[in-house]
Order: sequence, then structure tokens, then C-alpha cells
Amino acid sequence: QVQLVESGGGLVQAGGSLRLSCAASGSIFSIHVMGWYRQAPGKQRELVAGITSSGITNYADSVKGRFTISRDNAKITVYLQMNSLKPEDTAVYYCNADIRPRSYYASTIDYWGQGTQVTVSS
Repeated sequence: QVQLVESGGGLVQAGGSLRLSCAASGSIFSIHVMGWYRQAPGKQRELVAGITSSGITNYADSVKGRFTISRDNAKITVYLQMNSLKPEDTAVYYCNADIRPRSYYASTIDYWGQGTQVTVSS
């Protein structure tokens, strides 16, 4: 059983900062891409940022220059530093990870966290 547990969401004023964390635990042989997605009310879930096991990152255009994704492979944790937050960043943020639970698995499995609310007031 694999779990992704997020923390760090909350309410912040526009221009402020928040740092999200997502720790993976359980039966994990290897983790490949980890990322953050978000879903605002009435909208589809969208990719915010992703990071490979070797540290290659990608970002949605809407957050480039403001958000930074990083990971600590030893702690099996991914972070999202969010600066210069805007009201349009308000959403539930979900952690995602491609995990190979056991060595004999032929492919990875997509896991999701439970989500953490980020609210940015104007």
C-alpha cells in the first residue's frame, strides 16, 4: 500500500507565499515523476509542475517564475514553493507520483494524494 500525504495548504493574501509538501510512504521500490496538480471549482484538474527522479522540471505557463518544485529522494518527498500568489491560484492542490511498488512490477502505478486547499484572497 502506497500513501501520498500532503501538507502546507491554507489561506494567504495575494502576493504571499506558501510551501506545499507531499511525503510518500509504503511499499515503494522506485519513484519516477512526481508532480503537483490543481483543480479549481468548475474547472478540470491541471498540471502545475512536475519533476523527474533526476531533477528535470516542467511548469505550467501560468506559474513559471513564481512556483518552484523540488524533491528530496531520501525523504521521498516533493515540495512546491509558491510565491507571488494570485487569487487565480486558488484551488485544491493534489500530489501525484509514478511509483513502482515492487521490483517485479513491469510498469509504474499512478498515485494521488488526498488534496490540500490553497485559497488566495485579493
